[in-house]
Amino acid sequence: MGWDVADDKSVAGDKSVADGKGVADGLSELAAAHGVATRYSDWRGHEVRVSRATVVAVLGALGVDASSPGAVRRELARHRERRDSRLPTIIVRRPRDGRRAADRVLDVLRRHVPASSELEVGVDVGALEVLAPPRDFVPPSEQRFQPLDGFDELPLGWHRLRVRWDGREAFTRLLVAPAALRPPPRTWGFTAQLYSVLSRGSWGLGDLRDLADLADWSGRELGAGFVLVNPMHATEPVPPVGPSPYAPMSRRFASPIYLRVEDMPEYAALPPEERERFADLAAGLRLRAREGTLDRDAVWTVKKAAFEAMYRLRGDRPDPAFDDFRKRERGAIERFATWCAISEEQGTADWRRWPPHLRNAGGRAVVEDAAYHARARFYEWLLWRLDEQLTAAQRAAKDAGMPIGVVHDLAVGVPHGSADAWMFGGALASGVSVGAPPDEFNQRGQDWGLRPWRPGDPATEDYRLLRATAAAALRYGGGIRLDHAMQVSRLWWIPEGASAAEGTYVRHDRDALLACMTWEAERHGGMIVGEDLGTVEPGLRDALADRGVLGTSLLWFELGADGRPKPAERWRELSLATVGTHDMPPITGFVHGDHIALRDRLGLLTRARADEEADHRRRIADWLDVLYAEGLLTPAPEEVRRALEDGSDAYDEQIVTALHDYLTRTPARLIGVSLADAVGERRTQNQPGTTDEYPNWRIPLAGADGVPVLLDDLRDGAALRLFSRASP
Repeated sequence: MGWDVADDKSVAGDKSVADGKGVADGLSELAAAHGVATRYSDWRGHEVRVSRATVVAVLGALGVDASSPGAVRRELARHRERRDSRLPTIIVRRPRDGRRAADRVLDVLRRHVPASSELEVGVDVGALEVLAPPRDFVPPSEQRFQPLDGFDELPLGWHRLRVRWDGREAFTRLLVAPAALRPPPRTWGFTAQLYSVLSRGSWGLGDLRDLADLADWSGRELGAGFVLVNPMHATEPVPPVGPSPYAPMSRRFASPIYLRVEDMPEYAALPPEERERFADLAAGLRLRAREGTLDRDAVWTVKKAAFEAMYRLRGDRPDPAFDDFRKRERGAIERFATWCAISEEQGTADWRRWPPHLRNAGGRAVVEDAAYHARARFYEWLLWRLDEQLTAAQRAAKDAGMPIGVVHDLAVGVPHGSADAWMFGGALASGVSVGAPPDEFNQRGQDWGLRPWRPGDPATEDYRLLRATAAAALRYGGGIRLDHAMQVSRLWWIPEGASAAEGTYVRHDRDALLACMTWEAERHGGMIVGEDLGTVEPGLRDALADRGVLGTSLLWFELGADGRPKPAERWRELSLATVGTHDMPPITGFVHGDHIALRDRLGLLTRARADEEADHRRRIADWLDVLYAEGLLTPAPEEVRRALEDGSDAYDEQIVTALHDYLTRTPARLIGVSLADAVGERRTQNQPGTTDEYPNWRIPLAGADGVPVLLDDLRDGAALRLFSRASP
């Protein structure tokens, strides 16, 4: 999709934003200055001009007053003054263009000082956060700030710069990011919604022991190189517990609901009668999960009771390991745990419904209340135990021979009433939500109800909040998946009260964000996969690949210019290749058109069902022809098509296996096999565009007959009916 503000200089001079009336001169220039698109290309390639109301509302969410021509003129003057009189907050350097570090930095700095000024730049090497310098790296002196001109290159990481000119002195940061991340080895792995993967030991939801066991089994027995799981971000500490992993309360911390209770050291010290009582409650949760949908409220209620019992027994005795964990997390853990404590007292996790004196995380009522902080220790203890079990899961994966291990999913944002919005409210925009514009599969657009970061604010902290979020996931695995990878470049902002189609794009500093992300991956020894599906602006996929960030190749969407399946050899190498995604039915459900029937029943189709089904039959027919031509599917395509049209499942297993075998013929570095496909599941985990109309994120892993499949059965080989020969 076209990005005019970032890529087309003509937009800055455009003097109108379409609303039928036109607007005052300067509004488009002001929008361009703040990265707000005044027009864009939709999924059909048609140009769409953004309404004046949307542009004004989005600028307002960025703290820019565009409510009148006079306000626009004042904001433009203010922007120009800031641009011309301040150094950039960070400077990004990638040592790959053959230029000296000093030359690259000076080029950037000269844009912010008078042309006649003589610059003196010093660098405090290693003062912030760096990797070990190259072997031939020799600092010119031991003084704190050394002349930048004396370095051909600097170690990877963050450095502090001192800049002097015309009697002035200012400081800024330099990030030397890796030229590109090293590509992962070519391997395959399972993708799984962990909460849906039940076992005989889990308490009604898949947990971290189940993750460790899944990694151990698939690594040792099947030769898998990774396991990719849904976001395990923090959820509400009081019911109702939101079901969507992609609408978390905090992206920085994980949810204690994923803890395996029996693996916590304090559990063994409980009196026998207490352990027996919790064992009975856990058995009830397991039975409920197998007979219906997953019940997070019930699971959290029982698990929290067990946590409370263990914490009472443990007491508040000193523990050096616990203290070290708290120090490592600095103040963030205290703020988050305090939010949990207040949520308990108020009976709701939505801080917007709290009394006014509690809505400010830094307010006196919050900071000085000893009761809140005493209760917060309980949640800090849970986070400590999560740290141990997350670490153990990755250790199990590596011990099983996985070259990558656990890959954690990173959600694109948080809801308005979340912990992150309470803790970091000033850095998040108000009055808008993140979503997606209309496209082929969601023709009304999507409003995810997530609160976006204000592009200008994270930069004032060197993107430390984003970096901490990425680091928290990379610490416990071999990589991260960026949900909606377009978040590093632009996001679709929707003003409050507007439809999902009435939004616009807001640009982010792609170079800086990618530099921050790749630096975190480099220092943790991990990789990054970007979910670059849907509407992607030109240049983003090239930018990701240039930095060693893998894209996502989804088989159903890998089509050539003629609309037919793309030959396997033409797929991207730097990608995670899968057949489907969690927002679509598993393969069997997709080929039978279950998603069309469901969307029709829910009123989500924007054209006749017959037209949708006709297009779908053509798509499936194209793939059947390709699989047959490749020798991967032996029955004639006509025979398979007739069976599908008759509703027969006679060829389901052969189709699933053939599609995964096709993935192995692509050059893709990583091949993902959905655990749902491996057991014959037919139901989708999530139907976009719905909330309570469909049991999103609440369906336990099951076979084609709808009977839940336990992880123990997979290990015994009893349920792995559709396992593909996916090892490259």
